Amino acid sequence: MTIKDNYHNKKAETAPIKEIRELQGKRLKETVHRVYNSNPLYRKLLDDHGVKPGDIKTAEDITKLPMINKDLLRESYPMKLSCVPREKILEMHMSSGSTGTPVVMPYTQADLDQWAECMARCYRMSGAVPGDAVQITPLFGLFNGGFGMYHGARAAGLFIIPAGPGNTARQIRLAKDFGTRALTGVVSYGTRLMEVMEEMGETLPDLQIGVFGAEVFSESMKKKVEAGLGIEVFDIYGMTESGGVGTLGMDCAAHDGLHVWEDHYILEIVDPKTGEQVGDGEPGELVFTALTREALPMIRFKTADLTRIISREPCECGRTHIRVAPITGRLDDMLIVKGVNFFPKQVEQTLLGIPGVGSNYQILVEETDGVMDIRVNVEAESGVTGYMVEKALKEALGFSPKGDVFPMGGLPRTEGKAKRVIKVEAEKGRT
Repeated sequence: MTIKDNYHNKKAETAPIKEIRELQGKRLKETVHRVYNSNPLYRKLLDDHGVKPGDIKTAEDITKLPMINKDLLRESYPMKLSCVPREKILEMHMSSGSTGTPVVMPYTQADLDQWAECMARCYRMSGAVPGDAVQITPLFGLFNGGFGMYHGARAAGLFIIPAGPGNTARQIRLAKDFGTRALTGVVSYGTRLMEVMEEMGETLPDLQIGVFGAEVFSESMKKKVEAGLGIEVFDIYGMTESGGVGTLGMDCAAHDGLHVWEDHYILEIVDPKTGEQVGDGEPGELVFTALTREALPMIRFKTADLTRIISREPCECGRTHIRVAPITGRLDDMLIVKGVNFFPKQVEQTLLGIPGVGSNYQILVEETDGVMDIRVNVEAESGVTGYMVEKALKEALGFSPKGDVFPMGGLPRTEGKAKRVIKVEAEKGRT
């Protein structure tokens, strides 16, 4: 199979750009009419912004609409923004709510079918074909990861191993016994698999594909996991507000940006402060509008994710949908220390560039009287010194963070999404 053969819906994935724009305009118009006429909160939002459904005629009219963020969703908890009767809702998922009231996403049958379609495209784009064994390691619960991977795998005709998280030794046994070809999860769990496989003296010769999401990870981490597991890593993108994992897209085998499914979403990159669209290639905040979600379509949702448009031209894989760079970080993840702004991804990229440094690290954030400082703890092989780590971080970040070097295996492990940034008590240094 070549890079141009792995389609789930070739007609939609390779549609001429002109057709995609016309479809976006049609679906945007329909969506705005529907939310305005079915939900009083959406109607008030548009009325307060001075826009009526009749003002929206083409995809370019999207700039006439107001932007929304998590605040509106939290204020409308649990489902006051739903645009369908309660009896049409078949399923729900929600965010963790770790930074406030959780965000709830309801699903009709049409929404579940849309989610499955987007995820199936991602599976096929990774090279998975009907009959391949896919091992799903995210949690099957309120978090959307496990179910999204499951819905998509069924639509793609894959053999599903719904392992869920944890019990890494069993995960390895399952993958070996059932010939797992594709593994899904968070990239930090990929590094955990590598460690346990080495401890067990096991290899997984059938494993070829890794589909990882939910965590921002660096190119260095990607290469480390690819080398350690002997797989090709794909960066999948989606969130609770867009309808779940894979709904927004993924990178293809060309690995030249994340394809965004433009027949289902309109994407904008804007200046986070002004909300104005930035030019192609310029970094900014990703904003999306859902065109085919039924229960709760987001209108110009500000994601807080930072990226840039790589290309609007057709990709070598044959897909015509817009491509954006892998997510750099989140606006709410940005750290400001000693006048320097940076993201955890930059720390990871720097650490993994030091020979002998492991993939497990911690960024401990201390704040005293409004002044922030950080400690960077990292695992490394014998011979790696604190001076080496400090020097590399100073060159990359512009200041020297405190920190310690631990032997391999010396820092805590997680079986799911890694918690890299940890707030600590500055006076006592306790987590």
